[in-house]
Amino acid sequence: MSRNQKTFRPKKNAPSGNKGVQLKKHIDSTLGSGNLRDAVRLPPGEDLNEWLAVNTVDFFNQVNILYGTLMEFCTPATCPTMSAGPKFEYRWADGVQIKKPIEVSAPKYVEYLMDWIEAQLDDESIFPQKIGTSFPQNFKEVVKTIFKRLFRVYAHIYHSHFQKIVSLKEEAHLNTCFKHFTLFTSEFKLIDKAELAPLIDLIESIVSVC
Repeated sequence: MSRNQKTFRPKKNAPSGNKGVQLKKHIDSTLGSGNLRDAVRLPPGEDLNEWLAVNTVDFFNQVNILYGTLMEFCTPATCPTMSAGPKFEYRWADGVQIKKPIEVSAPKYVEYLMDWIEAQLDDESIFPQKIGTSFPQNFKEVVKTIFKRLFRVYAHIYHSHFQKIVSLKEEAHLNTCFKHFTLFTSEFKLIDKAELAPLIDLIESIVSVC
């Protein structure tokens, strides 16, 4: 497949079983209210793992679409490393096929990342599709790894492509998506503070005003 097809991929649907569709409707309705704090909270009586699963798919789709608008500008020539400013560089490893972290270009990193996340989402032993099937004991750790890596895409976009986002008139959409992402990861403590360093000022301003 071409790089375009690999990174700007079809939208993933919410998990079909375990109230996935109903929870997705709840997300959409609360986002429409404009109060992102309410939108990220676990709905009363719902299972935390279900909520994490549906939102993981949702945030994967958001980042996928955002990055997709930048693909012609984020190339191996313009972004030879996956970085977030001069102090932060990310190397890829999945622990299976690539066990030792390797230096790759930003578009290659995102391609590896999206492939890896899709494999997790499609693995029914991790993200169960059938009603009554239990989530694995390490489910939250898997989710935390997914969100940590999705954050790196946001960090790269803000540090390397924000002016292009502004020229495309997409900054309001980017900021809203990142605000939603930040409030969700903060609510459920999904990303360690050290990982947030590349965008810590932006994150603290988001959390303080909400």
